[in-house]
Amino acid sequence: MIDIKDLSVSYRDRLALEKLSLKIVGPTITGIIGPNGAGKSTLLKGMLGIIDHEGQTLLDDKPLEKELENVAYVEQKVNIDYNFPIKVRECVSLGLYPRIKLFRKLKAKDWDKVAAALDLVGLTDYADRQISQLSGGQFQRVLIARCLVQEADYIFLDEPFVGIDSVSEEIIMDTLRQLRDQGKTILIVHHDLSKVTSYFDQIILLNGHLVAAGDVETTFTEKNMKETYGSQIFMTGGV
Repeated sequence: MIDIKDLSVSYRDRLALEKLSLKIVGPTITGIIGPNGAGKSTLLKGMLGIIDHEGQTLLDDKPLEKELENVAYVEQKVNIDYNFPIKVRECVSLGLYPRIKLFRKLKAKDWDKVAAALDLVGLTDYADRQISQLSGGQFQRVLIARCLVQEADYIFLDEPFVGIDSVSEEIIMDTLRQLRDQGKTILIVHHDLSKVTSYFDQIILLNGHLVAAGDVETTFTEKNMKETYGSQIFMTGGV
């Protein structure tokens, strides 16, 4: 379980996220939804302690900052250097290092985990390519494979579907559903409202503060969406 207690984040003189408190009980795929500047990415970074914040996040009743090896985090692709000279299989293998001793050479069983992860995301034939040779969707699948080998129980993804092809998006979602069914808790910053009902079990609605959180069926409502996005939002499809 994730237990967020009075989490607040400020950038200079602007309050980006105000005293957010909620509990997320897994296994689940939970979407973090809201307009630009609502604090979606800020929420993940504050929880992880990447940015200065007030409040606390507990992971199974323990401070999250002491449980980081049990969290796999994929930031937005725009913040990652595609030109870094590293092969796909090597990039995926980085997910192993939180659980092995520093400077230990990877063993055959470790590379087997890498190969299995690449197979699951459909990139076996790309193992020896440089990451700079991949499409945006393929690279995002590499980052998901890195999460797989990390074997973390909690996975945080920041806008994983931005700028990728539909095939990659479908492969990633199928993989995430399998992980949820294996007991993982997955948080995804997301912006495409048309996919909410098919992608998520639960959602968190933000606009600088917590608007609502809960099961998609009871939370993804016209009332909550108007409060989140303003009166200009239009809801269709039975909401």
